[in-house]
Amino acid sequence: MSNSDRRDARRGPGRERHRGAVTLRRGAIPNSTADQRLLDSRERSDWKTKDAWRALRILSEFVEGFDTLADLPPAVSVFGSARSKPDSPECQLAESLGAALADAGYAVITGGGPGVMEAANRGASEAGGLSVGLGIELPFEQGINEWVDLAIDFRYFFARKTMFVKYAQAFVVLPGGFGTMDELFEALTLVQTGKVTRFPVVLMGTAYWRGLLDWLRDTMAADGKIGPVDLELICLTDDVHAAVRHIVEAEAALSAEQEAVRAESVARTAADQQEAADPSR
Repeated sequence: MSNSDRRDARRGPGRERHRGAVTLRRGAIPNSTADQRLLDSRERSDWKTKDAWRALRILSEFVEGFDTLADLPPAVSVFGSARSKPDSPECQLAESLGAALADAGYAVITGGGPGVMEAANRGASEAGGLSVGLGIELPFEQGINEWVDLAIDFRYFFARKTMFVKYAQAFVVLPGGFGTMDELFEALTLVQTGKVTRFPVVLMGTAYWRGLLDWLRDTMAADGKIGPVDLELICLTDDVHAAVRHIVEAEAALSAEQEAVRAESVARTAADQQEAADPSR
């Protein structure tokens, strides 16, 4: 390819990056991301100048995410590789999963990218469900896939990850790479430490995940680094309907627990009021 051809290719319509409401194309795209600039800043002077303003930008991402997703119906976050081909087994599984979740009344939240994410969004959208994409600024911009109905672009991973957890009733994790593993173990940590309760974590793709689960059991649990009960946090299946059923049952159990807590609180309040009205009792 000649130098002029390379210049023309770089100026093609596919090269763009999103920063919140801002879209950058071609020469306007910087060589770093907001996350990278934040984490690479070491000097104290940075805090006095750039970082104080950056904190406001971070706050704005949380505000925009909370405001946009506040009215979201019950939802499930689905994770998996952006590199998977549309005809791969995991993409076919993700598309079926997206449709089944939509049929069960759940919105589907993904990272908004290609591969498994796009397949899950497509399945949900074609089944008449709400398809959500939470994008992220990356050096290799992927863009939001065409099957997303509601999209938010984030600069910072930690703001985006908060939305994945806060507005989902469960995580379903299909074959993926480092990013997928990051989301999986973040969810497991939040459940293990009680930061979220009754939060199902479903792994789909038994052949892909079996080695990891064997290692968790035979190495991590055997060495006492996690307890046997921690292994029960994970549901492994290849069956779309079993995955959805597991999520529905967990949500029903959580609703029953919350209702029992509310009923106990009402009864306790009524007893206290009755005692206050009749001190002789």
